[in-house]
Amino acid sequence: MPDILAAMKAITLIGAGRVGQLVAEHLVHAGDYRLTVLDRSAQALAQLPAHPRLRTQTVDLADGALLAERLRHQFAVLNAAPFALAGTVAGAARVAGVHYLDLTEDVAATRQARALAEGAPRAVLPQCGLAPGFIAILGHDLAGRFERLHTLQLRVGALPEYPANALGYNLTWSPEGLINEYCEPCEAIVDGRRALVPALGDVESLTIDGEAFEAFNTSGGLGTLCETLAGRVQRLDYRSIRYPGHAAQMRLLLDGLRLRERREWLRELLEFALPATLQDRVLVFATATGWREGRFEQQSRAVHVRHAEVYGRPRSAIQIATAAGLCAALDLLAQGRLPQQGFVRQEDIALADFLNNRFGRVYADGTAQPLPIPDAA
Repeated sequence: MPDILAAMKAITLIGAGRVGQLVAEHLVHAGDYRLTVLDRSAQALAQLPAHPRLRTQTVDLADGALLAERLRHQFAVLNAAPFALAGTVAGAARVAGVHYLDLTEDVAATRQARALAEGAPRAVLPQCGLAPGFIAILGHDLAGRFERLHTLQLRVGALPEYPANALGYNLTWSPEGLINEYCEPCEAIVDGRRALVPALGDVESLTIDGEAFEAFNTSGGLGTLCETLAGRVQRLDYRSIRYPGHAAQMRLLLDGLRLRERREWLRELLEFALPATLQDRVLVFATATGWREGRFEQQSRAVHVRHAEVYGRPRSAIQIATAAGLCAALDLLAQGRLPQQGFVRQEDIALADFLNNRFGRVYADGTAQPLPIPDAA
């Protein structure tokens, strides 16, 4: 067993929250990684199952020097901690000389990671989740199908299956991340020019498989696509999908009651009033228009991910979708299918590679519990 473990790639995972726990189980079941999970909460670490390829350590995640020491001799660090820690963890990865991957949707945190990627000896691959993450991979693939692209519209929603409150919403992921994307400016391309548009603005009605929803601007979902597609598209935007009426209720809280200025109060209110649920679903919808062989055409793709039992435990759809993105990116990096140093964008990942990956295939066929590699120990 020691020789087998030594041959496996050593990975450190930062954060043992809901998504981190599923990432950890994916990697220890995969058969070709040995994993160390770091968190400041011993209680969170205690939720992880015992496994010969898994170690846990309680550490101060805000101590960059300590993290850098813990990361030495690792292949990669996966950051599943709150977005406020992204700069610290990315900096520690740079010092330790290891690959860095994260789940952040925060624009400022991604800029920090990108700055640290300049001259880095290893890859810096942020935003490896759902949105940003898979939606950028899907959108870039659609864009590439046109000789001349006109519009690209990207829509994603993580929704309770059984909404039972005025917001039509349950807490299915980080409330800090949710508030951040509802409050920060949103990048877009409007009339061929890069622009910032207000969060919760541009509310639209849409129908997916005969069901009515609304969608509105939220921050961070495009990742680096605005830069990548600048000069190539007239309209590019990202909006979150919710049940009808949600945007108006959130505007009442943020603007009418001025909780935009008291985000900590808003977080406490949402955690107090909205129950968490594992019974959710993820909707992904992307549509593009442009010219192919002289004709103006549209191509669209819809993806559904549902909650399921994985490794004998119920998991939410947002857990499944987000963990799949991070684990698939790690796999592709370890296989040499992605650049091995410097800043790597989500759109650098080929859609076919992602969907054919043992983790990424949940977006193709709904398989939430990946099979280990054939020769896994």
